[in-house]
Amino acid sequence: MNGSPTPRLTPFANRKIRVLIVDDSALVREIFTRELARDPELEVVGSAPDPYVARDKIVALKPDVVTLDIEMPRMDGVTFLRKLMKYFPLPVIIVSSLTTKGGELAMEAMDAGAVEVMCKPGAAYAVGDMSVTLIDKIKAAAWVNMKKRAAEVAARGVTPTRLALTRTTNKVIAIGASTGGTEALQSVLTSMPANAPGIVIVQHMPENFTRAFADRLNTLCAIEVKEAADGDTVTPGKALIAPGNFHMLLRRSGAVYCVQVKSGPLVSRHRPSVDVLFKSVARFAGKNAVGVIMTGMGADGADGLKEMRDAGAETVAQDEASCVVFGMPKEAIERGGASHVASLNAIPKKIIELA
Repeated sequence: MNGSPTPRLTPFANRKIRVLIVDDSALVREIFTRELARDPELEVVGSAPDPYVARDKIVALKPDVVTLDIEMPRMDGVTFLRKLMKYFPLPVIIVSSLTTKGGELAMEAMDAGAVEVMCKPGAAYAVGDMSVTLIDKIKAAAWVNMKKRAAEVAARGVTPTRLALTRTTNKVIAIGASTGGTEALQSVLTSMPANAPGIVIVQHMPENFTRAFADRLNTLCAIEVKEAADGDTVTPGKALIAPGNFHMLLRRSGAVYCVQVKSGPLVSRHRPSVDVLFKSVARFAGKNAVGVIMTGMGADGADGLKEMRDAGAETVAQDEASCVVFGMPKEAIERGGASHVASLNAIPKKIIELA
């Protein structure tokens, strides 16, 4: 009907998402407060310079989402996060410096229960791009089921059953994920046999964070996992993760697949973008590919997965029950991009079957 209000994109029908900003930098608190105020669905209810002040404000203000710096005075962010998850579990977005150390600490925070990571604005990460990313991550975090998130964290120590592949194949597996994807990818990749088909991955994370994530997975998996570099070949037994802040595309030279890593504008509100990867896989691999879209907010990858299916690829979407956020898979299913729907636990076996 004409004049009908636009449906809200948040889980709160009658109010804004309440956000608390925790950072020892007054400048960062000011920037975040100003940028979040631009979105009509968000409300910054307060800020705190350290975890002790944050603790009192969380109890008093009852925010829906917390943004949390890692390196702070009096108590570091990871220690505070562990205490928060134990006594007052809330969706927490880690905001860290764009450094190798920051990436490693962010991975530690994800292990402790954070739902997202992002980097502070700076020379390599403009305030404009930061604003888009931060607002999207807050809205995604607001949808997170913290009981399901806690169960995922608890299950991380369980050794998955590693599948077997009787022969190698030159098929390409393309995977896209966002919120909740770090645990989902760990579940899938640790189940892959050493001779699994070559895998290309976009997980929405900033640079340096993707390197720390890839390095951690490499220690857990039978396959090699690395942050992709421009020109890397896609071969059996290897998974390439798109570096944060760069798009990754599949290319083909004769019988050899490789990746192109490049800069460029945000696509589907992201860089790296799942759509960019999937559309290149549709073009250069076609029916020789398997596409998988997993947990995450928004629609990045939905159109790309449809292009892959139209090009003859088998495609898989994670089901709602096992998603931390059923956004990207839902959009892919509704747009006709998924030829199969499977739970997270069933996705590794489905990949091997299709490959």
